[in-house]
Amino acid sequence: MSGPDGIRREAVALFLATPAMFATNLLVARGLEGAVPPVALAFGRWTLTFLMLAPIGWLPLWRQRRQALAEWPVLLLLGLLGMGLCGAPIYAAGITTTATNMGLIYSASPILIVALGRLFWGDPAGPRQAAGIALCLAGVVLVIAKGDPAVLLGLQVTAGDLWVALATVSWAVYSLLIRHRPGRLDLRARFAAITLAGVLVNLPAVIAESAVAGLPALDLRVVGIVVLLALVPGLGAFLAYNRLVALIGPASTGLIMYLVPLYNAGLAFLLLGERPQLYHLAGAALILPGIWAATRPAGRPRLED
Repeated sequence: MSGPDGIRREAVALFLATPAMFATNLLVARGLEGAVPPVALAFGRWTLTFLMLAPIGWLPLWRQRRQALAEWPVLLLLGLLGMGLCGAPIYAAGITTTATNMGLIYSASPILIVALGRLFWGDPAGPRQAAGIALCLAGVVLVIAKGDPAVLLGLQVTAGDLWVALATVSWAVYSLLIRHRPGRLDLRARFAAITLAGVLVNLPAVIAESAVAGLPALDLRVVGIVVLLALVPGLGAFLAYNRLVALIGPASTGLIMYLVPLYNAGLAFLLLGERPQLYHLAGAALILPGIWAATRPAGRPRLED
């Protein structure tokens, strides 16, 4: 796509598709409940993702290897944040916390992106964006509470909640660094480098985990789960997210996390037979206008230089 209209259409398409890919990761984390060791699952996911990048990522990375070596500290930090601290902690959280708690905590990531971006990089945060974020948050809380405030009052903090909080902060910082430390690598080479960094930072942890818990059984179910995670919330979601950050910025892109609970509910209906309720529709009625208000640009979107 080329030209402002093509960029706008690409941004809208990615904005709508990316939350579905991220929701897949949460569904798997919730469904497994620790059946596969969390670090082993994250390590397998990102190792396979890196191998899948071979046709599109390895050659550009090799051609730009000098620049990649020069940028390696930032790339390693991005791997730690995006593939390390946002990987295994999510799978560990599914063991001890509820999906309700996970959704509520993770919905704070767009607010953190805006706050940290404003604090450390001076990113703009006008009244319209603030109003949009408030609408989104209200809609997410409505969905999570199932329309009943008493549900929120009954929430309890567990070890899993703290794991999700760690992943939420890490995701916010990752999103900001993708925008503010763009480097000179092209998108394919940079994602391949970040994925390799993610594999490397997970390696010591998976060795330690295996020494304590043993190696997971590599049956067809485990292999299928790892392939799914590598293809959808791995390769697909991260490429789409990084591209979207370049198009509309981290604060606006971070708002896709408000759509994840809604996509989660829709996928649960399709895959698990859980029927959507009235509060889902009410939440969507708040979230969708909030996203529009928070992401609508003053001018046309532009590509990152």
